[in-house]
Amino acid sequence: MRNLVRNHMYTYSFQRFRKDLLSGIIVGIIAIPLGMAFAIASGVKPEYGLYTTIIAGILISVFGGSKYQIGGPTGAFIPVLLSIVMQYGYENLLLAGFLAGLMLILMGAFKLGSLIKFIPRPVTIGFTSGIAVIIFTGQIANFLGLRGIEKHEDFLSNVKEILSHLDTINVYSILTSSICFLVILLTPKYVPRVPGPLLGLLLSSFLAALLFSGKVATIGSTFGSIPNTLPDFHFPDLTWEKVQQLLPAAFVIAMLGGIESLLSAVVADGMTGSRHNSNRELIGQGIANMITPLFGGIPATGAIARTATNIKNGATSPVAGVIHGLVVLSVLLLLAPYASVIPLASMAPILMVVAWNMSERKEFAHILKTKTSDSVVLVLTFLLTVFTNLTTAVEIGLILAALLFVKRMSEVLTVAKVLPDPEDKHNKVRPHIVNSGRDCPQISMYTIEGPLFFGAAQMFEKTLIDTIHQRPSILILRMGRVPYMDTTGESNLTSIVRHFQKNGGTILISGIQSQPENVLKKTGLYDEIGQEHFFKRTGDAITFALARLEPNRCLGCKHYAFRECSKMSSLYEVAGEASR
Repeated sequence: MRNLVRNHMYTYSFQRFRKDLLSGIIVGIIAIPLGMAFAIASGVKPEYGLYTTIIAGILISVFGGSKYQIGGPTGAFIPVLLSIVMQYGYENLLLAGFLAGLMLILMGAFKLGSLIKFIPRPVTIGFTSGIAVIIFTGQIANFLGLRGIEKHEDFLSNVKEILSHLDTINVYSILTSSICFLVILLTPKYVPRVPGPLLGLLLSSFLAALLFSGKVATIGSTFGSIPNTLPDFHFPDLTWEKVQQLLPAAFVIAMLGGIESLLSAVVADGMTGSRHNSNRELIGQGIANMITPLFGGIPATGAIARTATNIKNGATSPVAGVIHGLVVLSVLLLLAPYASVIPLASMAPILMVVAWNMSERKEFAHILKTKTSDSVVLVLTFLLTVFTNLTTAVEIGLILAALLFVKRMSEVLTVAKVLPDPEDKHNKVRPHIVNSGRDCPQISMYTIEGPLFFGAAQMFEKTLIDTIHQRPSILILRMGRVPYMDTTGESNLTSIVRHFQKNGGTILISGIQSQPENVLKKTGLYDEIGQEHFFKRTGDAITFALARLEPNRCLGCKHYAFRECSKMSSLYEVAGEASR
């Protein structure tokens, strides 16, 4: 809280507080049904979603790196948390969340916030769309009021479960769900200032209780009554065996939480023109996720939709996020018993709309239309998210994206043999000048363009080794357009240098950029080539090379690769005749 006060005490005013108060109240009201719905869909009691909204919402606003961020449970976590609950139980979910928080703090402390931004867009769109499909299908049973449904970890088993229980459809549940769904759709058009999910939840719950009480499953009949008290402090049972067992799950929670929170912060920046601190945001998320489980809360992250709503309603500072948490706390203490009568059928449309909004369908279609390698990454990540799990999907998606990136970058590197263009007044070098009738037997000159790294180094070496076999005396490498060189590229260049020097040749390098030059200096190759063989301009390298040609090989040469060749050939020829 001290950080919050310090940042705003000198500029904060009553007018700003009024805006934050209004925005915080609105977002807090919206967060109540979402918090319960996300918790239920994640396989835990609804009150745990409210605890998360209160505690994580306040802590993320106080310690995070975005002024407008609203934190809490989100739809993106649902399949991950449900899988953990089913496999390890609720208590271990709390421990996984605690470990994830610790990981997020370490990520922020080691300034890894910017690295998360480099996750390819097709991967994030792919798993986000996959999560949306899982959330949507997961609510079909509640929408239809199916009975006897057992939850499974995999998508296909859940679909089979729904299909096998279609004979248990509850008409009253469908009516309740439809009322809520219609209200959510119509509210933005007719009463845009009123939160659609809340109005739909209240109206459908009221009509269900009035017209067909006891005919639909409610929060109370399924989970028991929601307590109107603060949660007790409880530290998860921590053992080394459990830590080892839950580390993979915790890592997935941390990565997903980091991605979601930073995406939300970027959206907030775009809407306000502000700039968030990504590393501080990760630390804030980490603190929230370490403390929230101690009070029974589930993992939380930045919520894009609620953050956008916060901004649209005039929020000016993190105070709005704190107020949002306090609003949910007030409702929990005063009105919790009434939440027990909410039908599960009323919660289903809320999550279905959330899934539809997070599906990124336009972006998905846009990437598909490109018909590039990104399309492959997108579809594969999406299918793996739906039919396997998020961990596998992200891992394989990132690996495939990295391999395809390496392939594309290796194709960017070009190695072309060049000579000065005699028709160009600036004597610029071009590859089309080189042909069988115009190619200096003693000097070979190449322009290298693109990064010289492990993906392209072999092609680079092969091209130049073929030149070495032609036995030129001097090899000029124009490296002004090589922005980056790794140790593999340096190793291949070393092989070329030593092979060429072993055959009595001389290597000259022109225009080398600072990064490749530093690599050569650190490995000692710079000194091995010789400082006198590095030139800023190609023209200086050519002049140096021409002065060291073998005169006998110039006698009668008609290639005229350089402007000086005609004069040199005739001079050497005259000198030869004079010596006879």
